[in-house]
Amino acid sequence: MLTDLFPNLDVQDLVVATYETFYMTLLALLGTVILGIILGLLLYLTAQGGMWQNKVLNFIVATIVNVFRAIPFIILILLLFPFTDFLIGTIRGPSAALPALIIGSAPFYGRLVEIALKEVDKGVIEAAKSMGAKTRTIIFRVLLPESMPALVSGITVTGIALIGYTAMAGVIGAGGLGDYAYFFGFQRRDFDVVLVCTVLIVIIVFIFQFIGDFISNKLDKR
Repeated sequence: MLTDLFPNLDVQDLVVATYETFYMTLLALLGTVILGIILGLLLYLTAQGGMWQNKVLNFIVATIVNVFRAIPFIILILLLFPFTDFLIGTIRGPSAALPALIIGSAPFYGRLVEIALKEVDKGVIEAAKSMGAKTRTIIFRVLLPESMPALVSGITVTGIALIGYTAMAGVIGAGGLGDYAYFFGFQRRDFDVVLVCTVLIVIIVFIFQFIGDFISNKLDKR
């Protein structure tokens, strides 16, 4: 029946492409969360009135974040070709897309982390300071736990953006559903392949959103 509805679809290739999309999205999301939290904390702590107030460092970090957020992803992939080749040893395949995916998404998530940290009640932070808590304790026992629902919501938004990025990365041979839809669907004018890939990407986005909302609601005690 599937063959009748989608005569040009190769199920085995579709399974491989779906696996590659999950591979790129999940690994890139892990790297993005780690790097994004570091950037967000630096933006928050070095800002005026912050625990590590430092105008120069805040300006440098903010500039890096703004510059990488401003570069279109498809151009960023091309710009990072030498770095990707040095790091991964190739510029093709799912693994080769990871540096660009992480570097392209981490600044975006870093800003979301900064916003989440700003929403933490200042009274809670002051109370922790008055009890002699060190900066490390305030970060890991107050700031990050108190902002966790917003951080998870940010991860959900970033993860969905990453799925879109993986589809774009597919156009330059990174693999995944974008690659399969473009090279085996669009270029051959086999639009049933494009349709199936699009539906699968939409389903993956819905799954990410559902899981993210569920976890965020569970963590939100308000």
